Amino acid sequence: MKKYNLLLILSAFFIITFYQGLQTVTTKNDPQIIILLGAPGSGKGTQASRLSKELSIPHISTGDLFRENISKNTQLGQKAQKYINAGQLVPDGLVIDMIVERMSLDDCKNGFILDGVPRTLAQAQALDSTLPDNSDIMAINIVVNDDDVARRISGRRVCPKCNQVYHIENNLPKVPGKCDVCGTELIQRQDDVLETVKERLRVYHLQTKPLDDLYRQKGILYNVDGSKTPNEVFEEILNVVKTHQTKGAK
Repeated sequence: MKKYNLLLILSAFFIITFYQGLQTVTTKNDPQIIILLGAPGSGKGTQASRLSKELSIPHISTGDLFRENISKNTQLGQKAQKYINAGQLVPDGLVIDMIVERMSLDDCKNGFILDGVPRTLAQAQALDSTLPDNSDIMAINIVVNDDDVARRISGRRVCPKCNQVYHIENNLPKVPGKCDVCGTELIQRQDDVLETVKERLRVYHLQTKPLDDLYRQKGILYNVDGSKTPNEVFEEILNVVKTHQTKGAK
């Protein structure tokens, strides 16, 4: 009888240990979802690309997805182009369908970084319903004032062939007006024209800024100072990611 009880105790011990090990593995494998917030021109794309390499999870940019569809002249691209040129938001249904399709790819199984979505409360709610239940979600808000945003965006020049980005103040091409990579004539995107930028900022404050309160109430919002150098902003972002992970581990 004593041997039987001992076997029961040992069995229970191994079962509990095995279960705890499974829980640990599950926690470590929870997909990490990082939502980058901030006004247009705040540097979300630049920081998302660097963060993607640092964390080894993909960067999902609605801007890139839109441009890909527009360049291929898909039906979605044609629809999106009209809204983008007017400085307006692409309708939620088009955005979410595109994002859900991208999230279904295998490289997103460990998480991903969202840049440019959600942009409205409706998008945030739709997004929540599509994310895995065990997702570790955090929102990082890159804060930049409107004047700096307008200067940053209206000064951008891009290569329509390879998408290399330049700036008339601090990132000039070697040959004026020509792409350093492929030699193509640089352009100013329609959505980077100053009047369009002002409209984009108006729409941002009206429809996207309320997301700050939403994620703050959930306890997952972290603000970083976007007026600093890109390297300083990146270091601050890494620090808040580590802070969030430490909180989650407790």
